[in-house]
Amino acid sequence: MSTGFFDGIDPVRFQGAGSDDPLAFRHYDPDEIVMGKRMEEHLRFGVAWWHSFAWEGGDPFGGRTFERPWHPQDNMANARLKADVAFEMFEILNVPFFCWHDVDLRPDMGNFADNLATLNEITDYIGDKMAASRTRCLWGTANMFSHARWMAGAATNPDPEVFAFAAATVKSCLDATHKLGGENYVLWGGREGYETLLNTDMGRELDQMGRFLAMVVDYKHKIGFEGQILVEPKPQEPSKHQYDFDAATCIGFLRKYGLEGEVKLNLEQGHAILAGHSFEHELAVAASEGMLGSIDMNRNDYQSGWDTDQFPNNVPETALAYYQVIRAGGFGKGGTNFDAKLRRQSIGPEDLIAAHVGGMDVCARGFKAAAAMIEDGGLEAALAERYAGWDGAEAKAMLDGDLAAISERVLRENINPAPRSGRQERLENYVNRFV
Repeated sequence: MSTGFFDGIDPVRFQGAGSDDPLAFRHYDPDEIVMGKRMEEHLRFGVAWWHSFAWEGGDPFGGRTFERPWHPQDNMANARLKADVAFEMFEILNVPFFCWHDVDLRPDMGNFADNLATLNEITDYIGDKMAASRTRCLWGTANMFSHARWMAGAATNPDPEVFAFAAATVKSCLDATHKLGGENYVLWGGREGYETLLNTDMGRELDQMGRFLAMVVDYKHKIGFEGQILVEPKPQEPSKHQYDFDAATCIGFLRKYGLEGEVKLNLEQGHAILAGHSFEHELAVAASEGMLGSIDMNRNDYQSGWDTDQFPNNVPETALAYYQVIRAGGFGKGGTNFDAKLRRQSIGPEDLIAAHVGGMDVCARGFKAAAAMIEDGGLEAALAERYAGWDGAEAKAMLDGDLAAISERVLRENINPAPRSGRQERLENYVNRFV
């Protein structure tokens, strides 16, 4: 039986670029074959339960602007109604996946036993709904940043009892993800960092976080969870400094604690911007180390200094991001999760559908542009030409040599190289042919 929340909104269909229907796909055709595979299988879209259904439209200066029939979100009857509405939206959009935090699905009950009971109750309910739906769980995670107990961190907390509560919480969420057939489990350390070094033992906290993650990996294998374990970089907000600052920092952390073969990265466009990077940079860093797992697709407002989590609308940026994903071999078990929320003035159910339609279209346009660049081969050819000198035997031998031998050769052959153009503008012009 319909909840009535989306009454009057029909399932979204692909109508092509010429359509003037505001709730139609113009560029995302899930069945379109690109590089030998259906578009849906490449992009693997996911809906974020937290921003789409749990977020209430507040900001740092004002409270709720959304009036939803499942408000207040403090009881299980409303949690079930929220799940009913979620699956109605999944059907309207025909999306293959959703993602969740524990507190998105059920209210925080104040103690672990009740949290566990209500999480099991709601995930049983969601499992029943999944049995009648094509939409699956891309990943689950635990919210260990909102409640006051997490104010000084979770795994990095100076109080060992908070560490214990965090460990129990992650176990419960990993169990629930496994039960729902999730393909990944994500750990985002929202407050794993510090506000001031005056009261912070950084070495101790990093060791605690490393041990915590190792225990998660051990438990994954114990229960036979075949999904990926992912960590999600973010430099700041809410903490002044977070230990998972960016992709490179996370990779160094994973290597330090011997987890590089067990854990990959879930990368977000908005977090990349906060770290002073482009999204393509973060993707390239992760891909270069074989640690690109999945992405959160959104954007930040470049006039704001915080994580605004807006739906993507920049095709060139999206194309360059998917170019890195394709070069890395695609998502595998990962996907494109819309960690994006409506603006607080966009209060209607139709706004929620329109936002996802627009985001999916932008991603489709960007992906097809990236695929066209890969198939054309222009950027790859330019790279090969630029580094061609390293293909020679003498250049390769130099990397196995020593400074003295190289110096002797420079003197002997009177090596004095002239600068060579990087041709950046030509390459940017090349990209613009496709976007």
